[in-house]
Amino acid sequence: MSVTAAKAQTDQQPITTENSNRGRQPEETVTDSNSDTHKQNFDLKVENGVVKYKLQNVSEIQQTSMKDENSTKICLTIKSHRGGSPSVEKNDPKPLTTVPIQENVVSHKAWLKNYEGKLCEEQRPSTKRQLSAESAAKSVNVRKRSTVKKSQEEIVKALSVASPGTQSGKPYLPAVSSSQRKPRKLLFSSTDIFNKVDTFSIQKGRELREQEVFDARKIARAVTEGGRNDVEKLRAIWIWLCHNIEYDLEGYLGLSQKICSSDEVIRTGKGVCSGYSGLCVEMCREVGIECVEVSGYSKGIGYQAGHSLAEKRSDHDWNAVFVGGQWWLLDACWGAGTVDMKRKTFVKRYDDFYFLTEPSEFINSHFPDDQIWQLLTTPISIEEFETRPLKTSAFYQFGLTLTQPKQYKTITDDGEAIVSVSSSRLMTFSYEMRQRDPQTGALKQEEVDSSCGLMSVTRQGMKLRLLLPEPGAYEVKLFARREGEPGVLRWICSLELECPSIQKRQALPNNPYLNWGLAAGASALGVKGCSIAGEEAIEVGEGGECKVILHTSRPLMMVCELTHHELDATAAKRCLASQITAEQLVCNVMCPYKGFYRLSIFVQDYDSGSGTFQNAGNYLLHYQNRELNPNALYPPDLGPWCGPGVRSQEAGLSHFSHTGAIVNAPQGRCNITFHCASPDLQIHATLCTELHEQAHFPLSRYVLLTFTDTSKVTVSVHAPRAGVYRLGIYGRKPPQQDYMSLCDFIIRSVCEKAGDPFPCVYSAWGRGCVLLEPRTGVLAPQSSVSFRVRVPGVQRVCVVGEKRTDLKLNKSRVWEGEAVTGNATQLKLAAVTKESNDMHVLMTFDVLNLKNEL
Repeated sequence: MSVTAAKAQTDQQPITTENSNRGRQPEETVTDSNSDTHKQNFDLKVENGVVKYKLQNVSEIQQTSMKDENSTKICLTIKSHRGGSPSVEKNDPKPLTTVPIQENVVSHKAWLKNYEGKLCEEQRPSTKRQLSAESAAKSVNVRKRSTVKKSQEEIVKALSVASPGTQSGKPYLPAVSSSQRKPRKLLFSSTDIFNKVDTFSIQKGRELREQEVFDARKIARAVTEGGRNDVEKLRAIWIWLCHNIEYDLEGYLGLSQKICSSDEVIRTGKGVCSGYSGLCVEMCREVGIECVEVSGYSKGIGYQAGHSLAEKRSDHDWNAVFVGGQWWLLDACWGAGTVDMKRKTFVKRYDDFYFLTEPSEFINSHFPDDQIWQLLTTPISIEEFETRPLKTSAFYQFGLTLTQPKQYKTITDDGEAIVSVSSSRLMTFSYEMRQRDPQTGALKQEEVDSSCGLMSVTRQGMKLRLLLPEPGAYEVKLFARREGEPGVLRWICSLELECPSIQKRQALPNNPYLNWGLAAGASALGVKGCSIAGEEAIEVGEGGECKVILHTSRPLMMVCELTHHELDATAAKRCLASQITAEQLVCNVMCPYKGFYRLSIFVQDYDSGSGTFQNAGNYLLHYQNRELNPNALYPPDLGPWCGPGVRSQEAGLSHFSHTGAIVNAPQGRCNITFHCASPDLQIHATLCTELHEQAHFPLSRYVLLTFTDTSKVTVSVHAPRAGVYRLGIYGRKPPQQDYMSLCDFIIRSVCEKAGDPFPCVYSAWGRGCVLLEPRTGVLAPQSSVSFRVRVPGVQRVCVVGEKRTDLKLNKSRVWEGEAVTGNATQLKLAAVTKESNDMHVLMTFDVLNLKNEL
């Protein structure tokens, strides 16, 4: 290397620097501008990284004159050899640097002290470089003299540094202080300006290729035309590189000769990483931007996580640029696209992340040979670089933070590991896990079953609990996408798990939707929240029954799915009862077997018609108590409208006495009341169940509808025996022929005593008719029975058996009287209307010997 110092010129004269090719052994000289024949030679040697020197063949007059730096011109040529001491080069040096000397005195000792670091730097192994020596020789950097401070400290820095922003004593190397670094977002006022620069650069690049312009310097001047500052010029060069040069995969794989010269890289449109970085240097210097190549290691193609890099040669090149008053990092090779190693192809996929990347993020994938180019206040070691989790550009673009684990490889605790990611906005997450072959270490093709992971997503991030199926090594890949954005989920991070042993545990159900708890996009579907967190398994109580409630922002439809390794599809339907209201969705669940269950809930807008149901949440249920009798499950053929809800409200039904879908009847009897706003609505009720013993009467005899004059409706139920029943309420308005389901109730009776049926009701029993006595439809023979009924709008009411008994109307408008059953098998309650003298049967009662026949 060589150093050149000249006497100070006027303030208007700029300071110029010519940079030599990285990887070469440049010569730098200090030349007397008045006389090239007067040279002072130095005898130098390097001991323990320290430069030691002495002057040779220097006259006394010359030594005296050197004390006055204002009149001193020194010629010094130093050439270093890898692995050895530098030697003196006697050839006439070529000036490379012209630096003004101001009135403060700086001796030749200070010069050599400032270049000790440069000599040490030259002891590193040479790195790859694509920039030609000719183009390097033509590159010039300029700084106004007025920017050089007069203090001795700043003069030394100016003398020893060939470019701005570098550290004292280390030429071309940056002074780093992360506390003083400006963040990337402050480098430019708005990214909108980049849209114009990008468009211009891409369009100009097409024109230049059509014109067959393959000179890097001409291209640099063309694409930066109109750039108002270094940032915009650099952006134009970056865009051109990313959109006009493809990665030379064949050259990388050794299938063809690597394209090295810059002209060939431009002409073919292909190059390896050093082709990108070399062109970047050449083009930047052409437009006055300080740019250097940086060599080092990367976590790109060929990188094997877990393998040490310490004894391997560095495999990648990128760039450092000085803009906005500080050094920045960029990688146009990674910005241009990715490599598909399976298909052996380059995939053009522009990635803006690698343009002026924050050093704290860049270091996770790029480790420079010289740690100064980490641009970190506290550089990390290569060992720490290897142990850091592998994060992609999408990870930082999404603003994510990996809170657990902190390292790439994690040893599981009895086969269990936790991975958590925090985010500043709502995200959709996914993952995949593959086991490594214990012999080869290669990843297996098939994924580990999703039952081995419990992932929960909230607005604050994601938590993934992994339960590995067997000992071994596993790779976990995380994927994410901003909620609501189209497209596939992007790979964000990779981790390695080492599982020495596992703890025996109950098998978890498979979850094809991966996420546990409320889905990340549930709010967009109309779901505001859930009654349970869902991050952990929900412990189901002793009765094997639980309830999950989704709170909604608009009316929704819902369907549910329940899975368990012993539960078939038919039985699973009898374990679910859904209630749909305007403000919430209620899913009642029964768990008949021990173990874990997956409950998945799907929703769509209520008015969407034939729209697609989308997953709104998945919940892990755990039942540990005794198994349930299959007869205790919900009744079959339940509709989606269990309990009062949107459907019954639309029909005009309101003020239900029972607001839930399940009605418990300890004595085997219950009354459900509600109001009907529409006088034209005809209501019908049915009772259904699966009975193992045939009932003496049809189930229709065990339900009775009563309509009052005040629009109140009462549905009375007598359960024939203990069990679970479906009470269906239907309605229609003429001229409709078919009844429409309005809602279902689940009636649960634990009474072992057989319930009495109601009388058999006929169509004449209509609105306003009320049966007060008797409330049973079975009467004993040879007995006197008290009758009390309310039948509006009739002239006469009677009971007809062996003989007719007329009932009398009391002051309360109730028809009452005593009737004898005798030996009749049936009693009829009849009425004569005011419009005609015809007698209409209202209902019939059976006369039976209860002890013998029931």
